[in-house]
Amino acid sequence: MDINRNNLDKASSPYLRQHADNPVHWQEWSEEILDHARKNDKLVMVSVGYSTCHWCHVMANEAFSDREVADYLNEKFVSIKIDREQRPDIDQYMMDFLVRQIGHGGWPLNVFLSPDQKPLLGVTYVPVEPKEGMPAFIEVLKSLVDFREKNPEVSFDYSPLSVPRQAVPEDELLKVLHSSYDGTSSGYGIGQKFPQPTTLLFLLHWFDYSQSPIAKDMIEGHLDVMAQRGLHDHLQGGFYRYTIDRAWTIPHFEKMLSDQAMLLWAYSAGYRTSGKAEYKDVADKLINCLDETFADDDGLYYSAHDADTDHVEGATYVWTQDEIREALTPEESREFTEAYDIRAEGNFEGRNHLIKIKDRDIRTVERKLLEVRNKRPQPFTDRKIVTSWNALTGIGLVMAYRYAAREDALDQANHLFKQLIEKHYIDGIMHHSSLDGELQSGEFLEDYASVLLLATFLYEETGKYGDLMEALAGRLNEFHDGIWFEADNPDFRKVAARDFDQPVPSSVSTAEYALLRMEILLDREYSKMEFSSPHNNDFHNLAVMTANGRFHVIHAPEKIDWSKLPLNTVQIKASGIQDCYAMRCREYETVDTMLKAIGENPET
Repeated sequence: MDINRNNLDKASSPYLRQHADNPVHWQEWSEEILDHARKNDKLVMVSVGYSTCHWCHVMANEAFSDREVADYLNEKFVSIKIDREQRPDIDQYMMDFLVRQIGHGGWPLNVFLSPDQKPLLGVTYVPVEPKEGMPAFIEVLKSLVDFREKNPEVSFDYSPLSVPRQAVPEDELLKVLHSSYDGTSSGYGIGQKFPQPTTLLFLLHWFDYSQSPIAKDMIEGHLDVMAQRGLHDHLQGGFYRYTIDRAWTIPHFEKMLSDQAMLLWAYSAGYRTSGKAEYKDVADKLINCLDETFADDDGLYYSAHDADTDHVEGATYVWTQDEIREALTPEESREFTEAYDIRAEGNFEGRNHLIKIKDRDIRTVERKLLEVRNKRPQPFTDRKIVTSWNALTGIGLVMAYRYAAREDALDQANHLFKQLIEKHYIDGIMHHSSLDGELQSGEFLEDYASVLLLATFLYEETGKYGDLMEALAGRLNEFHDGIWFEADNPDFRKVAARDFDQPVPSSVSTAEYALLRMEILLDREYSKMEFSSPHNNDFHNLAVMTANGRFHVIHAPEKIDWSKLPLNTVQIKASGIQDCYAMRCREYETVDTMLKAIGENPET
């Protein structure tokens, strides 16, 4: 390999290819490159990002395109680019170091290592020229080289530890979530607003168990504001990554498959518990968004769509008043501007990002505008197929079938699962991702856990995949050695798996929940669990509810229509009729008798 050139033109990652034209001599992570740095006593810069990351693009176009910066990096450093979606183990290690060092994280994530790969310094976005109190990137590089020359022995032998979860009393869970809820704008936090689907899922199941009005208010406030305001793509369906303001108005415009998957699950369950038709509408449009913009030809789903179009953020999605008037008839324009907040001055750089102000059924008008929008230049699509995210999408489709009256969604989930197994599960190895059929090497806990969890939901629906569940569980358990490990790849250290459940369930929580559900469905013994920190461990706490008798475990000869059952239900095919709940089991002569008893006293 010629290390005196940028080698990312050979990469399998769309994100890495986006940097192939930088004058920086970027390399991919490999033992060969690391050996070169060690033998030549070169500092290593590891820069981690992903293809739809706005600030990654900014730094690529600024500092990493600057000739002075590139020449200095090429002389003094070995520069390595990492796609965080391909290497979650490296990303997790570097992010943990950065957060421990400066108290917060983000992407692009740039960590500088000693020649023997021990971390020295971590930073996120740094401008090419000094601004807003930030130094120029070249000054950061020169300061680090100067420090290293004066202190050649200094580095951090950093090994992130797996911190045991702290048990939290059950009666504290709702109090903590309510205390951090933004009663003014809904959601959590008072700055940038991120959807928190794992928190929503816990609250939805907690409400099904408790009928707490506090939980109901938080659920509907969160679901309503995301559906109505700027996080939602009102024309296409689907959701952007987050909004930059407290009021959920303006997003960074990237769309991630993982967000669509988790929010499809949440809105489907939200429709089941509330009966609010707008939640079903959101779920329907989410599936349309997946089918029209994420799906490949085989029934699997791409990773993401970029925030930028032709280097302009949001260009595809925003409108002027004149553009709307030109696209619609006067009557359609009137209907549209009554439903949406459209201003002459706009709300985003002189244009309008769509915010709904009245709940009107104007789907025909919205579809007409979407057809106009689809003729514009479109954002870049990361066509990488990520195993864990596709498995979560399959789960979202199962939930849309169960709770949002989408009869076709179960067939979609089954097809997705079969394609994922056929294309990514080869000779007992679950591959993390593929691009245009080329499989990525390396195994990760998140993939085995997510695919096993999807398998448990499909087994519950169809009775199929029992042997496959056993095989997946066997390999999954090999990632546990006193603690859970994210990966054990030969080119990187063994990294403890994360257990932070936002925005997607952590690998640990997913693994634990998948194994628990498998044990329940196969009618095996399982253990009670302890609740842990709200927000951090909400998906774990959903598993705890299941393990500790807050779910009805129903045995019956035939599957019962989900609309007749509480949200908190697991179904097992059996010869007799039985409901196990609150750590007690009761037998019934008929399904109707059991359903009547549950309806009259859900806590029976």
